Amino acid sequence: MSETTHDGGVAVTAAPSPDEGLTAAQLAAKYGLAVSGARPSLTEYVRQLWGRRHFILAFSQAKLTAQYSQAKLGQLWQVATPLLNAAVYYFIFGVILHASRGMSKDVYIPFLVTGVFVFTFTQSSIMSGVRAISGNLGLVRALHFPRASLPVSFSLQQLQQLLFSMIVMFLVAIGFGSYPSLSWLLIVPVLVLQFLFNTGLALIVARMGAKTPDLAQLMPFILRTWMYASGVMFSISKMMEGRSEWVVRLLQVNPAAIYMDLMRFALIDGYGASNLPPHVWVIALFWAVVAIVGGFVYFWKAEERYGRG
Repeated sequence: MSETTHDGGVAVTAAPSPDEGLTAAQLAAKYGLAVSGARPSLTEYVRQLWGRRHFILAFSQAKLTAQYSQAKLGQLWQVATPLLNAAVYYFIFGVILHASRGMSKDVYIPFLVTGVFVFTFTQSSIMSGVRAISGNLGLVRALHFPRASLPVSFSLQQLQQLLFSMIVMFLVAIGFGSYPSLSWLLIVPVLVLQFLFNTGLALIVARMGAKTPDLAQLMPFILRTWMYASGVMFSISKMMEGRSEWVVRLLQVNPAAIYMDLMRFALIDGYGASNLPPHVWVIALFWAVVAIVGGFVYFWKAEERYGRG
């Protein structure tokens, strides 16, 4: 297109662009562009997460190795820390406060050690999860991958740590007269259900912690309260004798108490089914499914907002 100027010259003007007047959304649709970091469908998200399974495993193993790399005793602290906690709790609750009521020493000590190790599994998974996004912003902003990989990886790290520590749990149980039997096979489904439950909670607090980093400072107080209400240091059924039945059942169906008591039932000969609430396996499965499904969907819904500042 051309036109004559006032001095007789000819000025050439560009033809109007075929994209003129189109909105950004229309331009994106025209040229097949997609929003960077847009949330995929739930099915596609699961597929992407499965595709990163090798990264998730390798990342969890690397974090586990690095966790105690600066300590002289190294990974022995994985076992020493909960054992020291158990020793302190035994002195305070077992010796001073006599929280072992209704249980012999041969039952109470493995009961306490098992409770501390199993609750630590849940506690550590949640504390790792709450910092999964906020503590790894460099990785989140630099690479494109399903962000759920991080809290899942941290939960897997804690599971590996528990499996290493369970050698001590077995030795304590055997040392106090609970020898390997068929009931020990129940440890496998208990660990699977608790891992699913822990991972679901880690996903929930990971999203919350990404938006509110101060949650990491509040969480230890919440977890400590949960620990004291879950029967880590005492048997709920024995300690609450004479109280209203609904109060006892409410404390017993607490998920932390459920997984601890199932592990104790599997591992300790003197800890019978009378210490468990009715339908305990159904309740354990319920908590695991609700946590992992609800936590995964809750985390996925904010996928495109992680690391955006």
